[in-house]
Amino acid sequence: MHHSEIKADIRKLIADGTVLPAHPLALDASRALDVRHQRTLTRYYLDAGAGGLAVGVHTTQFAIRDVGLYRPVLELAAETAASWTKRPVAMVAGLAGQTQQAMAEAQTAVGIGYHAGLLSLAAMKSASEDEIIAHCEAVAREIPLVGFYLQPAVGGVILSADFWRRFAAIDNVIAIKIAPFNRYRTLDVLRGVAAAGALDRVALYTGNDDHILLDLTLPFDLRDKGVTTRAYFKGGLLGHWSVWTASAIKQFERCKAARGKDAVPADLLALDARVTDCNSAFFDVANNFHGCIAGCHEILRRQGLMQGLWCLDPTEGLSPGQMQQIDRVCREHADLSDDAFVKANLQKWLA
Repeated sequence: MHHSEIKADIRKLIADGTVLPAHPLALDASRALDVRHQRTLTRYYLDAGAGGLAVGVHTTQFAIRDVGLYRPVLELAAETAASWTKRPVAMVAGLAGQTQQAMAEAQTAVGIGYHAGLLSLAAMKSASEDEIIAHCEAVAREIPLVGFYLQPAVGGVILSADFWRRFAAIDNVIAIKIAPFNRYRTLDVLRGVAAAGALDRVALYTGNDDHILLDLTLPFDLRDKGVTTRAYFKGGLLGHWSVWTASAIKQFERCKAARGKDAVPADLLALDARVTDCNSAFFDVANNFHGCIAGCHEILRRQGLMQGLWCLDPTEGLSPGQMQQIDRVCREHADLSDDAFVKANLQKWLA
């Protein structure tokens, strides 16, 4: 599937930038798929105003592949989205593993109706950049790609600006999720895309949960041979946006409205720190992100959107002290939650 085959309204949605929550996995107490609450989550994100969904990604738990849930979870999200809303919804499938596995997952996703694949390179840690580029080219023959610079703390591979230049030059790359949680490496991606002359074709999406609002608001000036190119992040594909999503979309719209202006409101700039503080608790920064998935589950559990915190890996849960940090940010940043929105709609989503 080539990006020219994506429906024009979906292609424009991705290119212009939108909110793509990383879809969690709802399990029951026996750690089996909880279909009812999985549907509820999808409906929640769509009614909150998300422009699309990223399914089968890190937040969905990579282990779905080991228990035969990859296809069922992707199908459930696609079917729920198609039956719940008639507006355009960009569906992005997580792709993982060595080349043959990633290609097979891409074929599965295309068959279900997904528009693009978010390509994790965690399985390519021992490969050279030449080998990784060959891997990306092979997968891009199957599905339009969203590149993924994942932070090393959760399995990411450190890559050079030249890698991102070569990656952005692949014709079927349509976006890159930049999530190294590192300013220097973030700039490497921007420099690489600019050097490829691909800023008009490849949409930049932030995945930097520690810098969300500033990434979405501020211009990035890139210098090459005395020439300045100004770039902007267009949207976000974030695990953080799997919670308090209705509020996150309002923040995103504020950021979009402020782009390109001579002055950015100080309150919007300051809000970045509050969102980052919330993320520090949800993502368990104090324990090197061990509880990042369970932390998001806890917020969704409190709202009734999930039954519990269960992950496929029984050893994966909240870290010591993380619950207290979640309590703190829920108390101190209660105005950033969307509890009222969820309460008003929960029964409809559960039906």
